[in-house]
Amino acid sequence: MDRPVFRNATASDVDRCYEIESAAYPADEAATREKIAVRIAQYPEGFLCMALGGVLIGFINCGCAWNVDMSAEEFKQLIGHDPAAPNAVIMSVVLHPDWQGKGYSTLMMREFVSRMRQAGKETIHLMCKENYLKMYEKFGYRYVKPSDSTHGGVKWLEMVMTL
Repeated sequence: MDRPVFRNATASDVDRCYEIESAAYPADEAATREKIAVRIAQYPEGFLCMALGGVLIGFINCGCAWNVDMSAEEFKQLIGHDPAAPNAVIMSVVLHPDWQGKGYSTLMMREFVSRMRQAGKETIHLMCKENYLKMYEKFGYRYVKPSDSTHGGVKWLEMVMTL
């Protein structure tokens, strides 16, 4: 396995991040290019990119909240985000399909969790589909409840990791 390089996203990453998001998620679940641009512009510290050989292959992005409401659609545009808040809320964990199944998502999640700890966050929240529940449990997340979110017309589960 090649050794990945981790860094915060920059404005020049918007198109590649959108390309990865669109390749990995169904169209009705993928973030728009505009949402990705907003997330990078407003909170690059919460937008972790992973590159191999100088090519961006995946990312995790989040916002921070004092009170977490996983079904709040406006938060996906960082409305209500406060970088000083203790709770990180993940919006995307995505690896380009060409790189999935090779262990890179584990490395990316470990790096993200480490950075959130260093930033003084207390919890990390995310939503996932049922087929990813066990994977996130292996990372250290625990199941909270079914989500009220109707994003993409899919059933979502809320999970949390205490740091």
